[in-house]
Amino acid sequence: MPETFGLMKVSISFVPYLKRGICQTYRMEVPERILDTAFGLFRQYGTRSITMDDIAMKLGISKKTLYAHFTDKNDLVVQAIDRFLNHIRSASTHLPQKADNAIEELFLVMLLMHEQYGEINPVIMSDLQKFHPSAFALFQDHKDGYMNTMVRQNLERGIREGLYRPALNLTVLPHFRTLAMTLCLEVERFNLQHMDMWEIQKVLVEHFLYGVASPKGYQLIEHYRHTLTNNK
Repeated sequence: MPETFGLMKVSISFVPYLKRGICQTYRMEVPERILDTAFGLFRQYGTRSITMDDIAMKLGISKKTLYAHFTDKNDLVVQAIDRFLNHIRSASTHLPQKADNAIEELFLVMLLMHEQYGEINPVIMSDLQKFHPSAFALFQDHKDGYMNTMVRQNLERGIREGLYRPALNLTVLPHFRTLAMTLCLEVERFNLQHMDMWEIQKVLVEHFLYGVASPKGYQLIEHYRHTLTNNK
C-alpha cells in the first residue's frame, strides 16, 4: 500500500509538467503556422500588398496573437524568408547523394528549383529589396553563399567524373549559374512574366550543361533532358 501511494504521488506531481510540456509544444507550433501562412500570401501577392490584418484573417486569429510572436511586419517577413530558405537548403542537401553523377544532380536541382520557385510572384523580390532589406540580404547571402558553393561542388564533381571539361573557371561559372537559376525572380531586369518559367529553366540548364560538358557528358545530357524533364 505505501508503494502504491508513492506511485500515485509521483504520477500526480508529474501532471503539471506534462501540461506545461504540451503548452510549450503548442506555443512553438503557432509561429510556424503563422510563418507558413504568411509566406503563402507573400509568394502569391508579394509583401507590400499583404497586411498584418490579411495574415490574421487568413489564420483566423487576432493581430494581438501575431504581435505576441513577431515584433512587426518586417520581423515576420524576415523570419518567413529565412524559414523558406532553410527549407530549400534542407531539401537540396541530399541531392548530390541521390544523383548518380553531376549531370543528373544538376537536373534534380532544376526540378527542385521549379518546385520551390515556380509559383512565386516575381514582385516579391522587388518588394523585399525596397521595403525589407534585411530579408533581401538573406536571399542574397543564400544565393552568393549556399547556391554558389553547391554549383562549384557540382562542377568539381563533374570534372572528377570526366563529364565536364577539366579547364573550367570555378570562380566565374558558379556565379553565372546561380544568376541563371534565379532569373525568373528578376522581374525588373528581365521581361519574362509572359513566358513559361519551366521552359526558361530548361533552356538555361541545358545551355549551361552543354557549355561545360565534355564529349563523354553530352550523351548523359541528352538522356536526362528527355527522362527527367519530360516526367516532372
